[in-house]
Amino acid sequence: MKGGAERAEILHRSVRVTLAASAGFYTFLYGLGEPVLALYALFSPIALGLLSSLPGSGRQRAAMMLKVLPVGLVLVALGTVLAVQTWAAVLGMLVVGFLLAFAAIAGPRPAGAAPGLQLFYILACFPPYAPQTLGARLAGLTVGVVLLALCELFLLPQPAGETYRWSLAQAVATAGDTLAGRTSLSPEALRAAGAQLRLSKIPPAERPAGPGRATRGLSQAGSGARRLLEQLAHLTETEQLRDLLRNGGRADIRDGCRADIRGGAATDPASQWLLPQVTSLCDDSAAALRAGRAATGPQHMDEAIGAFQEMRVREAAEPAGEVPASVTVLRRQAALLAVAESVRILEISVRVGLDGRRTPPIEPRELFWYTEASTSQLWLRRIVGNMTLHSVQFHNAVRIALALGAARLVAGSLDLTHGFWVLLAVLTLCRTTVGETWAAIREAVAGNLVGAVAAGALLIGVGQHTDAYAAILAPGMLVAFALGPLLGIAWAQGLFTLVVATAFAQIAPATWRLAEARIVDVVTGSAIGLLCAMLAWPTGARREVRRTMAGLLRECGPLIKGTAAVLTAVPPGSAPAPPTFPALHRLRLAESAYDQFRSEPAAGAAVSADWHGLLIAVHHVLLGAQWLPRFDMPASAPPPDAAERARADARAVAGTTDRLAALCTGERPPPDGTRPEPSRPPTPPLPALIDLEMWLMSLTAQLSRIEAGLPGARDRAATGATGGGTARSVTGPGGH
Repeated sequence: MKGGAERAEILHRSVRVTLAASAGFYTFLYGLGEPVLALYALFSPIALGLLSSLPGSGRQRAAMMLKVLPVGLVLVALGTVLAVQTWAAVLGMLVVGFLLAFAAIAGPRPAGAAPGLQLFYILACFPPYAPQTLGARLAGLTVGVVLLALCELFLLPQPAGETYRWSLAQAVATAGDTLAGRTSLSPEALRAAGAQLRLSKIPPAERPAGPGRATRGLSQAGSGARRLLEQLAHLTETEQLRDLLRNGGRADIRDGCRADIRGGAATDPASQWLLPQVTSLCDDSAAALRAGRAATGPQHMDEAIGAFQEMRVREAAEPAGEVPASVTVLRRQAALLAVAESVRILEISVRVGLDGRRTPPIEPRELFWYTEASTSQLWLRRIVGNMTLHSVQFHNAVRIALALGAARLVAGSLDLTHGFWVLLAVLTLCRTTVGETWAAIREAVAGNLVGAVAAGALLIGVGQHTDAYAAILAPGMLVAFALGPLLGIAWAQGLFTLVVATAFAQIAPATWRLAEARIVDVVTGSAIGLLCAMLAWPTGARREVRRTMAGLLRECGPLIKGTAAVLTAVPPGSAPAPPTFPALHRLRLAESAYDQFRSEPAAGAAVSADWHGLLIAVHHVLLGAQWLPRFDMPASAPPPDAAERARADARAVAGTTDRLAALCTGERPPPDGTRPEPSRPPTPPLPALIDLEMWLMSLTAQLSRIEAGLPGARDRAATGATGGGTARSVTGPGGH
């Protein structure tokens, strides 16, 4: 059931499209006697106002319409030229269909405009071959688009919604308030605050999905904010956040001072020094997002984290009483260090997202590679990265191109009357899954049958009285464009049949056979669309989201083991850092598949797997693989037994990712690994190994929650299979 605001927007849109289409159609047909001009002035507002789903406010939509107008003119010219032969029109349809559908990689605005642009080529590529009418076609298209843009600006304009920047600022402010102790939220509330940044909860026009630097920066900032709130939720569940605020939240230690506090008043001076800086950086980032301007002046979180690590190493090396107490402090500091690095990445992403200009290299370069790349490089990488059989955008583009090309071939070969209706049916009824396509086709055919009967009766009853059709058309469009979206596909198709019948009866003499041609064309287009949906990835993103998530998890295993190998190498620094590009590429494909999966209600209702949580966990893997080698490289090699235990823990967590990957694809998961018994920690304890342990334990907690919802996990639990792969403490029993 549509809400009141959505119903109002549908009614407003129907008024705007009806006025724009009527103004051009009546003026050109009855004022100037130009039927070609009238036809294109009628269909261009329908194409961009109804068939397309342009997101945003009235001003944003009007701007987008004017931007795509030159593209529409080129497509009409191309279709007019290629209409000379069926084979030429078919080849053009294949290329145009693929390119316009593939344009979805550029973000929601190009994706929304694509169906209307497809219709411009479809209208022009059908007989008669009349290149002499090209000027009239282009003029009619231009007038129709400009009239619709004016209506979007001045007639019941859609107000602007909440921007992504504002939603991101709210999430960052929540994290800052939590770290400062200004608010105390439950883990569920913290995760809910992060969930507000899911793209499904953001208006399409505001989603940061394009390839540009600013858009990528905001997208990365959103991922960073969700990851930060997930970290805080985990620390709240384990009581570590309360301990951190109690022992590290004093406000009387500032500006790099270690503070000579005696008598036990300060239990963790290093955390007391760093935590206020982390909180302040969160607050500054939230303020910059609200203002829309990057914060001025340099940020020194890199230097602060480096100084914090030096403090920890000195404190760990000092005689500090019993080892368990020292390990407890190091664990608290490790939790703060992970949060500080997340805030550092978040702040850099916000700066890039608000500024958008090319920058010198930013560390880690693997995560911020796009800040130093040119615009052409960014576009090329986005295009090449999606030209793969693992990309759902590629799937969709191939599916719609094949369907439209086949429809054009059939319509041209059979010389169907008003054959462009065949392609229009394909364009409006094809979905990403065969089930959704079949459901849409059933309703559409039923609606068209009723509409064709009504249109036939109208044409027989009214005859050749064009003044009667002229009187019916405008109110008919208003009703059809309002009730169709409100009542469903059947009503939309039936009412649209009446609209096109009354319009074409004014352009040329028509009989009841016009309604017959309409139903034949719609059934033909529906059959072609259903066949292509059955042959080209019929399950939509359901299978691909499992496959891409499995591939992403398999890339995480080497990252986890490689990070542990770097921190335990002998001599220190001799092991190369694991490459992160394969995981980053897989992450992009997985996020794209997940976005489409969320748009497929039938698929989304059938599976309870927490794919969103999995993406957050992978972001955590990538971040840890970057900052642990950068800030935690030990000055001396760890003891061999402690190093081996750390590597065993990493192998166990990597085994968990492999097991989850197998569960994602329905394969038989590998057996759970066994672990040696924990032993006492080295003396003095090593901060690098403590940080590695905390990272692995946090990953284990996230992966365990994810595994519970994966297909096959409950079956394993029922047969007594153990979770395995849990990171045990490298610090021994006393470390807890």
